Amino acid sequence: MLSAKSLFQEILDNDESFRLFCSIAAGGEAQGGWENGRIAALVPRSESALAPRIARHGADEDKHGRIFTALLRRRGLTPVPVPPETDYTMLLEKRGIGLAHDRLRRDEPLTVPDLIVYLAHSRVTEQRAADQMAMLRRHFGDHPDVGRAVRMISEDEDRHLAYTHEELLRFAAAGHGRLIQRTLRACALAEIRVHRDVSLAVMARMGRVLGWGRSRSALLAAGIHAAYAYERLAGRHHMVGLAMPAHRDALGAPAAPAPEYA
Repeated sequence: MLSAKSLFQEILDNDESFRLFCSIAAGGEAQGGWENGRIAALVPRSESALAPRIARHGADEDKHGRIFTALLRRRGLTPVPVPPETDYTMLLEKRGIGLAHDRLRRDEPLTVPDLIVYLAHSRVTEQRAADQMAMLRRHFGDHPDVGRAVRMISEDEDRHLAYTHEELLRFAAAGHGRLIQRTLRACALAEIRVHRDVSLAVMARMGRVLGWGRSRSALLAAGIHAAYAYERLAGRHHMVGLAMPAHRDALGAPAAPAPEYA
C-alpha cells in the first residue's frame, strides 16, 4: 500500500534511507537558520521590534538541524552530503524566491519591501513544513525513536506559520497589501514546482537505496505529478491566504532549549 505512513516507515526502518532523509532535513534547517540570522542582523531601525522574532525563527531552525543530526547519531550514523537536486532551499534561491544570499552577505540594512519578500517566502515554505510535520505527527507522534522530535518540530513550525501571518497582516494594514499578495502568488507558484522536483529527486534516491521496482517508482512519480497539478490549479490558495492566527506573538519569547538534542 503506497500511503505516506507506509513510505516513511520504510524509510525509517532502513539505515541508509533514514541517513539520507535526516541529512537532507538537517541541511535545509541549518540553511534556514543562517538565512534568518542574517536577516535579523540586517533589519532596519524602523522595524527593530521584528529582529528578535526573526532571530528566534533562526534559532528554531538551527535547533531542528541539531535534532535531525542527533537522530542519526543515536543510530550510530553520520550525515551524508546533500545531493544538489534535493536541496530545497538552494533550489528556491536559484528561482529567485526569498532574499538572495549575495544580498544577505552584504552589511546593508534591509528595506520594508525586502522584509515583505522574506515574510512571504516564509509564509509559503512554513505552510509546507507545517503540513508535512502535521502528517508525520499524526502517524509517528508516538513513535519511540522519532516521536518526540516530530512533536517538537511540528509545534515550532506551527508557531513560525502563525508569526508570518501576523506580520504580513501588519504590513498589509500599513498599505503594502498589493505587494504582499503579488509576492505570495509568485512564491507559491515557484515553491510548488520546486517541491515537485525535489520530491521526484528524493523518491528516486530512496528507490535506489530501498530497491523499489520500476512500477512502484513510476506510481510514486505519477502521484507526485498529480499532487503538483492539483496545487498548481487550486491548492496554492492554501499557501497565499492570510488570517490572524489564534496564537498571537508566536515568536515573542526566546527559543526553548532542547539540551537533549544539542
